[in-house]
Amino acid sequence: MVTYRLDLAYLGGGFHGWAAQPGVRTVQGEVERALNRITGQEASLAVAGRTDAGVHAGAQVASFQLPEQVLESKVVNGLNSMLGPEVAVVSCRLVEDRFDARFSACWRSYRYRVLTTDTPDPFQASTSWHYPGHLDLAAMNSAVHHLVGEHDFASFCRVPPGGTARRRVLDAGWSMGDDQIAVLAIAATSFCHQMVRSVAGLSTEVGKGRADPAAVPEIIEKRDRAAARRVAPPHGLTLWRVGYREWPDE
Repeated sequence: MVTYRLDLAYLGGGFHGWAAQPGVRTVQGEVERALNRITGQEASLAVAGRTDAGVHAGAQVASFQLPEQVLESKVVNGLNSMLGPEVAVVSCRLVEDRFDARFSACWRSYRYRVLTTDTPDPFQASTSWHYPGHLDLAAMNSAVHHLVGEHDFASFCRVPPGGTARRRVLDAGWSMGDDQIAVLAIAATSFCHQMVRSVAGLSTEVGKGRADPAAVPEIIEKRDRAAARRVAPPHGLTLWRVGYREWPDE
């Protein structure tokens, strides 16, 4: 078997998430269907981050194995022809057999975008949450600072039976651009289900003065899903980068 790495981006609005599911349109399902048609071989994709329905990816990484080698440019051109513009394949390359997009990854980073203008912007509507009005970014940064490090994030996650919400956040911070879009950039070794959207939701509560940033450690300690107050909508979230070496600041 030969192993390939696939780097791709996609808009998630038209998909029921990454993971293949019967009867619904997913990114994995569409890419695998096209890939099998192009190569004439059966391939199953492993992925760095299993994005939820409506969530986007700017730099997703997948890997797959085939019994025979294929021309990488044929894969890239074929997938872009069949799946674009919703899905864009940046590269396909042969890698070591031990490479696995999910298990070889050292960290993932996400960005969440909040449009704060008084009126909606149709050109930002698919990738930003319109939440009008002033946000106190200093308070929001104070809040997310408490998340950095290793914690049990059960207050911010859906925890599967028998699973764990213990994660290590490497960096987190909010910034505001000239376009009045507030952006959360957050990186961790891994994330649990709806974790970033919960962080974004709590942050906006803090930014509006409805929650105290100093209360975040207590919210973490509660391990109560209701403690984080709200979950931001999926369309503002993008899987931004995946790293296969140690986090630069470690």
